[in-house]
Amino acid sequence: MMRQGRRLPEWMKMQRANGLNYSKVKHLVEDNNLHTICTSGNCPNIGECWNAGTATFMILGDICTRACKFCNTKTGKPLPPDPGEPQRLADAIKLMGLKHCVITSVDRDDLEDGGASFWAEVIETVREVNPGITMETLVPDFDGREANIMKVVKAGPDVISHNVETVR
Repeated sequence: MMRQGRRLPEWMKMQRANGLNYSKVKHLVEDNNLHTICTSGNCPNIGECWNAGTATFMILGDICTRACKFCNTKTGKPLPPDPGEPQRLADAIKLMGLKHCVITSVDRDDLEDGGASFWAEVIETVREVNPGITMETLVPDFDGREANIMKVVKAGPDVISHNVETVR
């Protein structure tokens, strides 16, 4: 006897990773040598976000110095920070017409301040190019050093979040 399958409610269905906005975001990310957690983390919701014309940008490269079991981001020895990344990111956000942006990063235990200075530069550049934007940041732990965390706080993002499930 065959069971009658029940259909999933609309809110549980994932959108296909295609469409005009998806293509625009994909090309903007690729053409500007930017990274997103959407691609680096193999996010299953990439279609929903990119079809809506948004993405969660990931700074400081796409190679993390930690190996958290829950994360799909590559682990290894990352390249030095790209000095052009803050400007390219700010320009991409402007081209996308975002009123609110979300930025995260890989952990950079190889850098003296864990990347805090770079984070501050990114925040300041995004604000300069995109006046009035609200900015949400998902930052690493900066090895628990308060001075490094304060560099990000002083740069003035609207929201500062942190994943507590990181490992060493």
